[in-house]
Amino acid sequence: MKEKNVRLQVPDGFQLILGQSHFIKTVEDLYEAIATSSPQIKFGVAFCEASAKALVRFDGSEEEAIGLARDFAVSLGAGHAFVVVLKGAFPINVLNRIKAVEEVVTLFCATSNSVTVLLAEEEGGRAVVGVVDGISPKGVEKEEDKVERRNLLRKIGYKR
Repeated sequence: MKEKNVRLQVPDGFQLILGQSHFIKTVEDLYEAIATSSPQIKFGVAFCEASAKALVRFDGSEEEAIGLARDFAVSLGAGHAFVVVLKGAFPINVLNRIKAVEEVVTLFCATSNSVTVLLAEEEGGRAVVGVVDGISPKGVEKEEDKVERRNLLRKIGYKR
């Protein structure tokens, strides 16, 4: 078995959700789960089919997000992996809906950071082993950092 790392560069203004599922209907079910979370949400979703035709299946509501999701999935090439790319929305707005999709097995990350995906590869297939998301902490928050965090959450509407 070989190890491989794939870097997914998430552009500014986009968010990435990476997970694993188990069935060809994943693209349609994720599409419905995300689209019904907010009628204006812009997203793309792609799924690496792991049997039969073994295609990267994709859909979405916005061309740039669809293209990113499709390209990320192609570069991963890991069986049953799925990629959701959000534009102008946050994962917190859709994560519970994604988790509730009956064929979703696990989520690896939900982030605006570029990530390195650790893959295991053997003859005929790849698997996601884990994800390196962002950078390591540079310290521990101080009181002024707490105030800044609390103010930010209120400013962007997630706390009152």
